[in-house]
Amino acid sequence: MANLTTQSFSQLVQNFAAAVQARSSDLIDFSQGAILRAVAEADAANALWLQALIVQVLGVTRAQTSNGSDLDSFVQQFGLTRLGAASATGQVIFSRFTASTIAPFIPLGTLVRSADGSQQFSVTADATNTAYSAVLGGYTLASGAAAVNAPVAALAGGTAGNVAAGTITLIASTIPGVDTVVNGAPLSNGVDAESDAALRSRFVAFIGSLSKATDAALTYAIQSLQVDLQVAIHENVDPNGASDPGMITIFVDDGSGNPPAALIAAANTAVQAVRAAGIRASVYPATTLLANVAMAITTASGYVHQNVVAQVAAALGTAIANVGLENTLAYNLLPSIAFGVPGVANVSSVVMNSTAADLVPGFGQTIKPGIVSVT
Repeated sequence: MANLTTQSFSQLVQNFAAAVQARSSDLIDFSQGAILRAVAEADAANALWLQALIVQVLGVTRAQTSNGSDLDSFVQQFGLTRLGAASATGQVIFSRFTASTIAPFIPLGTLVRSADGSQQFSVTADATNTAYSAVLGGYTLASGAAAVNAPVAALAGGTAGNVAAGTITLIASTIPGVDTVVNGAPLSNGVDAESDAALRSRFVAFIGSLSKATDAALTYAIQSLQVDLQVAIHENVDPNGASDPGMITIFVDDGSGNPPAALIAAANTAVQAVRAAGIRASVYPATTLLANVAMAITTASGYVHQNVVAQVAAALGTAIANVGLENTLAYNLLPSIAFGVPGVANVSSVVMNSTAADLVPGFGQTIKPGIVSVT
């Protein structure tokens, strides 16, 4: 923002008094309660208000200093919009206490909730589920069966919907013949709306992409589809790394290591709109390279060993999952992660995929945690 010279209330009053006195040959009374002092203070109050308005207006005329809806309206002038939140998805198990010949029906849109009631989820369609019927519009718990799986999606987008396993336990809709619900695995894919900082960064990338056909343009086109997409671009090679002049091979990951086919199709469409004429470009999903880690730790006095072991394993899993597309997982990072957990006094016997070396991914690979063994 421009370097404005602002003034405080007392400075405005003092400057008013100095200006008046400089233009008068007589001594002017500016003591507390004097008429000119009152006029000066009234003018200073108005000037302070106008000064605040000027600073505020100047702030919202720049993307760097705008926030929230002001930032949205700024970038919308260039045809750019904030990426919205994505809803968490996963599977729940509807069950009954006693299997009978009755076949309860679970319609699409059935609502379930987390145990604390803070998150609501709705049953969605899955044509690959044998219990699903598009004609009936829902899932049937077969006669004699005790349970049936069904997919759900959070009603509200954001990471808050990525609840842990066993968190969804309340049925909010009436389902005759069904007694309980639970999610056997954590829900995933919930993403918060694009933050102000991320939108500013993408706006810079947008401006840089206007020339088109550059790596920046290709990356921007893909990352505009969804929050937190990772992109790796390789020129003049095919997906296997073999020489292929004029070919641009692009790998995309949504952080899961297994991006859905719909996302890859959308990325291909976006890339075709900005690639150079005569150049071939194709987008491929990232593949997973598992990091199997084993280590032994010594627990400091006053800590429960098994609790510290669980915390170290969780910290390793989180760090490995966030390495990113085609990024190397440094061997030396593993003990440092363990030492970052309170209660770890020593770390030994560290191996990763049976070696004591960095794990280097290949084309389109993203490293994810495999078997993490901490003893």
